[in-house]
Amino acid sequence: MTGRRYLIAGNWKMHGRLQDGTALAQALAEKLGPNGDPRFEILVCPPATILSAVSAVGEKTALLTGGQDCHAAPQGAHTGDIAAEMLADAGAGYVIVGHSERRQNHAETSAQVKGKAAAALRAGLKAIVCVGETREQRDAGQAAEIVAAQVAGSVPEGATADNCVLAYEPVWAIGTGLTPTIADIAAMHSMIREKLRGLVASPEAVRILYGGSVKASNAAEILAIDDVDGALVGGASLDAGSFWAIAQACR
Repeated sequence: MTGRRYLIAGNWKMHGRLQDGTALAQALAEKLGPNGDPRFEILVCPPATILSAVSAVGEKTALLTGGQDCHAAPQGAHTGDIAAEMLADAGAGYVIVGHSERRQNHAETSAQVKGKAAAALRAGLKAIVCVGETREQRDAGQAAEIVAAQVAGSVPEGATADNCVLAYEPVWAIGTGLTPTIADIAAMHSMIREKLRGLVASPEAVRILYGGSVKASNAAEILAIDDVDGALVGGASLDAGSFWAIAQACR
């Protein structure tokens, strides 16, 4: 890692109602205070129903908030969808796009993910573009090929280190307790950074997060890898103590 500040992002997924969500945000906000920590930034992405309330909790602190998905259009007849501009209006600074659960459960293509990432940039949000292979793809020796194609097809025009973050999440490691080897993570992150050349200006400055069963017990080892610039955390982000312990593993 060279001059890149760690980003520890919590994806709450479909967890969190008003009372427990704001309490969790409050606990993190109190730990961060108004000035945060020079080693890392902390971001939480709650359900859209409580995004505004969670953003309000962190308003005078260093706690960052984001959405979990957005539509490519700024408005329109898209029942149930949320525009990036609406997330920004609710206090978000980031939005996750292309998470494996969206790619798999909703059959999102890289082209659709690219459209959503472009919408995030249009709305002044920072896009966290997720990529990752399935177990079957890794076993077939296709992991690098699949992820490289997702990067090439999902990163929008105009992406920079200031408005775009990549997140590598091997699908088979999400919520399973399994993680790739340190060597596998290092190789994939190195490949992703190389793939960013020609797609973004100053690819060395773009943050690449690792996601997939990150917890306090393995965070230090993962975050010590070159080209790992933070973590996209699922289950462990729902407990303030566990999530904070992951952040404290940053060098």
